[in-house]
Amino acid sequence: MRRFYPETFFIALAVILLEVSYTRVFSYKLVYYFTYLIIGISLLGLGAGGVFVAVFERLRTTATERVLLVSCVVAAVAVIASYLLVALVPLHLFRMMMSLAHGMVAGPLWTLAKLSLVLFVLFIPFLAAGVALSTIFAAHTERIGRLYFADLIGAALGAAIVIPAITWITPPGTVFLSGFVFALAGARLAREVPGPWPKIGAVAAVVLLMGVLAPGVLPDPIRDRVKGGEETGSSFTRWSPVFRVDVVPSFGDPPLHLLYHDGTLGSSMTSWDGDLGSLGRYDTMDRAHPFRLLAPEPSVAIVGSAGGNEILASLHFGARKITGIELNPVSLLEDHFADFTGHLTEIDRVRVVNAEGRAFLKGSDEDFDLIWLVAPDSYAAMNAATSGAFVLSESYLYTQEMIEEAVEHLTPDGILCAQFGEIEYDRKPNRVVRYLGTARRALAELGIDDFARHVMVSVSPGFGRLETATIVIKKSPFSEADIGTFRETAARVDGSRVSFVWNDPQPGTQISTAVLAAPDELERFYAEHPYKVHPIDDDSPFFWHFVSFPDALFGGEDAKVWNVEEGVGERLLVVFLLIAVVFAAVFLLLPLVVLRGVWARIPYKWNAGIYFAALGLGFMFLEVCLIQRLTLFLGYPTYSLTVTLFSLLVSTGIGSLLSERYASRRNAAFRVLIGALVVLIGFYELVLPWIADAGMAWPFGLRVAFTIVCLAPLGLCLGAFMPLGLGSVSRTTPFGDQYVAWCWAINGFFSVMASVLATLLSMTYGFNAVMLMGLAIYLVGIAAFRRVPVPAS
Repeated sequence: MRRFYPETFFIALAVILLEVSYTRVFSYKLVYYFTYLIIGISLLGLGAGGVFVAVFERLRTTATERVLLVSCVVAAVAVIASYLLVALVPLHLFRMMMSLAHGMVAGPLWTLAKLSLVLFVLFIPFLAAGVALSTIFAAHTERIGRLYFADLIGAALGAAIVIPAITWITPPGTVFLSGFVFALAGARLAREVPGPWPKIGAVAAVVLLMGVLAPGVLPDPIRDRVKGGEETGSSFTRWSPVFRVDVVPSFGDPPLHLLYHDGTLGSSMTSWDGDLGSLGRYDTMDRAHPFRLLAPEPSVAIVGSAGGNEILASLHFGARKITGIELNPVSLLEDHFADFTGHLTEIDRVRVVNAEGRAFLKGSDEDFDLIWLVAPDSYAAMNAATSGAFVLSESYLYTQEMIEEAVEHLTPDGILCAQFGEIEYDRKPNRVVRYLGTARRALAELGIDDFARHVMVSVSPGFGRLETATIVIKKSPFSEADIGTFRETAARVDGSRVSFVWNDPQPGTQISTAVLAAPDELERFYAEHPYKVHPIDDDSPFFWHFVSFPDALFGGEDAKVWNVEEGVGERLLVVFLLIAVVFAAVFLLLPLVVLRGVWARIPYKWNAGIYFAALGLGFMFLEVCLIQRLTLFLGYPTYSLTVTLFSLLVSTGIGSLLSERYASRRNAAFRVLIGALVVLIGFYELVLPWIADAGMAWPFGLRVAFTIVCLAPLGLCLGAFMPLGLGSVSRTTPFGDQYVAWCWAINGFFSVMASVLATLLSMTYGFNAVMLMGLAIYLVGIAAFRRVPVPAS
């Protein structure tokens, strides 16, 4: 009897490659929020495959070899069609939502129809994979542990190679690679199945291989117009695991190159000929603020050095040592545009490192006179990286722990300077208020209680309605002479004004309240504020989440302002959740109507349903939180994604394989597994954050090894629940195949919801709470499943 281990392995590999590469494609085409829907669609397809196997008797009675070959060929062809449709069909979702807000229906309905078509075609390869895997699992329940092991090991390999693949052949090329792997999964069966399918598969494989070898010929995705329209005349384009970079020449004196990050304007590069005397323009820019307050020849660390403007400013103001910290691995200043920027990274006092800012500081034993956060916005940096798969945080650069870390790396009179844009600053300075409140808590934790004497704030004109806020925080108190210097610098910047200094606090403003209010008054201010501006920490680092989900959906006029900070992201997540639920209902629940007769004769269905729903919800909740928690420890969001997924998938695969040894003692095994799960969750909640914080300075290889070892026990534990459950239900009824497929579908349905729901709950309650929810869900599921008979050995 054919064992189908290779087919299971390659199908799982293809699924992960397709899922993760599409998260990068849609981060460029639309916004990173779409990532959650992609995850949901992939899980939905896998679950719907189980329903199709259960509902359509022909799938169960047709030879397994034929079902697998047809599924693999359909998936390969659908990958080609889905990418072309995704790339070439414009989806302007922000315009759709704005039109709905103004009562217009025709345009949004057309956009919604196009979105539904794109999602349906995108759904097909995952559905085909689900049919193939469900057919194998249902037909070979006696080897379910080993097959599940092959499935998870294939997925683990996909998690391990997808980032190098994205780097070398681009995300579109990786999409085509996934299709080629689908075709490869069916190749072994081609000689045994008559008809046109082997030939169709061979042709698809050739087309897909061409896309892998020459990804540059594939069409670029058409971007949402909210990103500002298609840039033209790009002189350089490069995909990376962090984001896609497009460099577009622009006008200006000196000449500029605009940098688009995932299709959104994120920074710029300025032409420089190496003459320090040509940099006088920085004297009348807001970049002068921190330098005027420092002693001559400061040591500077720049978080978000991107196009090099802040490096040039630091050179102009006489910095003796400049460290630029940049998340994006695409080297523009050092390689591709070194001539344009005057080879500034080759200057002895300049060093550029590719790292996440917080992790760099943690691993550094150096103190700086200035640590400068220059709009390292999640829109252009951290979120572009975290858009891959399950990494959901906005940014760790603005949390209480980051501010504490930065202040501890300052010299005695050193300054932390944060600059970012504000929209309608006078009416709602949300970013500044949140950052000031967070900094106030951080300094209090460090023993600095007179916060007002350690902070100054100014604001200057930006682009359009955007104004640039400058917050300077000093380790020692600011003197009146410092305040005078701050005012003089602001006076040199056209349109700039001072918003807070301790000797003229301007009482009654939101800024002065955030700095000066007594603790009780401050808590009341946060509670009554129309936006969520309370301080943030590492447990819920959503700095840009200013609108609660109820307010985003049902709030007043303020909640209907259409910009990315005021509910659009939250609304999109809710819309994506609704779309996922509708798709799941259509493809998972509606087909089960056909099984009415079988359904009535399946025993323990409610117990099994609760159990497999709990596995879908609980696993996703735990996985999301652990990937996020290890982002800082590994120093790079993409590394966290791949290392964590790899470790969990390998260890859960081994756990499923080992479960065969104690399947006949299932309930006793449940007690041991739950005890282990409680201990592990306690470790991840209480001990892991401390180790991760202390271990950021370890060598990278040691951090990776620790992550794998740390997560392996959890994987061994979680990997056992699925095969134990499937093995039990398959032997309780003559309809074992349909029962297994139905349980697989239930698991998929709730996994679909959990992919978005985990995000909503994390943004509302924090990662610690979501992990505890995951544990509680597992407990409920196991309690319900204990009534299902244990299969005889």
